[in-house]
Amino acid sequence: MTRTPPLADRRPITLEQLGRSRTSPYAWLRDDNWQTVMKDPSVLKQDIREYLEAENSYTADMLETPTETLREELFQEMRGRIKEDDSSVPAPDGPYAYFTFYRLGEEYGVFARKPVEHAFDESCEPEILFDGHAEGHDLAYFDIGDAHQSPDHKLMAVAVDDKGSEYYTITIRNIDTGEHLPDVIENTTGDFVWGAGSNVIFWVKRDEFGRSCAVYQRVLGSNEDVLIYDEPDPGFFVRVDYSPSERFIFVSAGGHTTSETRFFEVDQINPDLKLIAPRETDIQYSPIDFDGAFYILTNADDAIDFKIVKAPFDAPGRDNWQTVIEHTPGTLILDIDSYQDHLVRLERKNGLPSILIRERASAEEHAITFDEAAYDLGFAGGYDFKSRILRFGYASPATPDQIFDYDMTSRERILRKTREVPSGHEASDYVVERISAPAEDGETIPVTLLRHKSTPVDGTAPLLLYGYGSYGVTVTPDFRTGRLSLVDRGFVYAIAHIRGSQAKGYAWYLDGKLEKKTNTVSDYVAAGRHLVSLGYTSEGNIVGHGASAGGLLMGAASNLDPTLFAGIIAAVPFVDVLTTMSDEDLPLTPPEWPEWGNPITSEDDYETILAYSPIDQVTERPYPAMLITGGLTDPRVTYWEPAKWVATLRHEAPQAGPYFLKINMDAGHGGASGRFEGLKETATEYAFALAVTGKTAALNLSTD
Repeated sequence: MTRTPPLADRRPITLEQLGRSRTSPYAWLRDDNWQTVMKDPSVLKQDIREYLEAENSYTADMLETPTETLREELFQEMRGRIKEDDSSVPAPDGPYAYFTFYRLGEEYGVFARKPVEHAFDESCEPEILFDGHAEGHDLAYFDIGDAHQSPDHKLMAVAVDDKGSEYYTITIRNIDTGEHLPDVIENTTGDFVWGAGSNVIFWVKRDEFGRSCAVYQRVLGSNEDVLIYDEPDPGFFVRVDYSPSERFIFVSAGGHTTSETRFFEVDQINPDLKLIAPRETDIQYSPIDFDGAFYILTNADDAIDFKIVKAPFDAPGRDNWQTVIEHTPGTLILDIDSYQDHLVRLERKNGLPSILIRERASAEEHAITFDEAAYDLGFAGGYDFKSRILRFGYASPATPDQIFDYDMTSRERILRKTREVPSGHEASDYVVERISAPAEDGETIPVTLLRHKSTPVDGTAPLLLYGYGSYGVTVTPDFRTGRLSLVDRGFVYAIAHIRGSQAKGYAWYLDGKLEKKTNTVSDYVAAGRHLVSLGYTSEGNIVGHGASAGGLLMGAASNLDPTLFAGIIAAVPFVDVLTTMSDEDLPLTPPEWPEWGNPITSEDDYETILAYSPIDQVTERPYPAMLITGGLTDPRVTYWEPAKWVATLRHEAPQAGPYFLKINMDAGHGGASGRFEGLKETATEYAFALAVTGKTAALNLSTD
């Protein structure tokens, strides 16, 4: 390295908590006015801005400029795998079929419709409802939340975030005339539904702390928002949705492990919300309507992998729940949906998903499964409640996404769409494998592998090991064209399905949270070590990759076993866990105490979190090179977490690394908006991965 990296000022403050003291030298990087910064980044304090810009300049000079040619090659390669004039499969709704399409070279999609009888007629010109490119192409950031036509098909409502802060504004326009209605609804989560009369919208508010806190009603033309539900618990998220038949609107509130739902008839204005069942700690339930009753997916009564019960509309409380699908340990019911004559559920067993279809009249069941070693399968919407057609999606790491229409009565399967890869793709050129790695305590960790058939398994290949392992989120073995740019260059791409996910059922999640969080980290490292032992790669030739809570994993794994890695890619990393979980004003802190613990009130939680919190455990270790990213308007992992982590790494382990920090000054948690700009960020990550594993000489990573 030929340029001295920025060194953040150390302005120590002492934090006192539960009779314990710790020092925070970089707390000044948190702008006290952060809530305003989320909505208006120009008000960021000047000294903070100067430091972040210095870090960005260093990363540009030392990483981005030397790899410019490689990054452009990767970007063009990845872009060449995208069908630029792509479109979604039309979804019938009454007299129209609605879909999204893209034009060549444009970042954002166009919402459109055709008469339903011409849904698949390519000669029929679509009617444009909302042109995302026209609306957002000249903005630094542009994201579309919900976009829904009114039930009478005369109006189009769209939620847009133009800062990356996840505060969305809903606007409504007349489809025939293109005129905007005077109604503008601000400070929303982007989550809303129409009432049956097409004259009212029920929407979710995001409060000054960035939390989804309430549901309001807007009768069009009234210029007034009426509160219909206010959530008193700051640890609960609120959302609103239709039942499958669209007879009811559900207002749901819940944390990560507890939930509660109210409902009202879709044709009501100033509705009287009715409760299905009161919240109980660690009891989850989610209702749908089917066969004249509520069918409810729940973990009540120790159904750890969930069961399905039913209850009457007029008495839906737990006392009236009758079991329809029994709990089966090891078979996790992920989701349920319904049609007039069929109940559908998505399950995962032995790490692989399947769709089960149950006929209403006979209760006869059959399954939809596939034969690959690892694959992704899920509902894809698309048809109304009265249909006997189920639309689902399928993909694997080597097989591009496919959309099927499946007749649940005749069991006929129609392939509606296969994701096109314009530059060419042969699934047979790739090998997909699923192995089991031994954990420290004797558990076995599923690992999905993708490699080119020409890549040897002799320890010489570099390997990217992706991990997440929190909130029960399971990283599915889907198809991502970007990965091929590494795999085609001799990388093995691996996903570790570690504890904290639900890859092996809900108990797999419970074994990776709270006081068992370190299982997530040790599983990840054990998976990496096992891949070395099997010859997929070698020590010091692994690139760790994780985002958000997966960034926490990257920080903790690099503390635990730094010599395993050639490099670490930590995107928007949640690394200052103890400080964040002690700041109840931050958007996600109260909702996430059930996941991490509450160090404000519990000494045990304080000590548990302190023991693995990446920033608190940084010492002089032989850390690998790291690429660490963040977003200035990110409400989920605030920009100061990655900034403080890099500053700490530079101070505590200056001879290791190097450490590159890239803060997107125009985006939030998801990074750049637009389908092409995001590829540029991926190209930078992959150029870094190629450099740290010696696959390119474009970058000198010596810290001498």
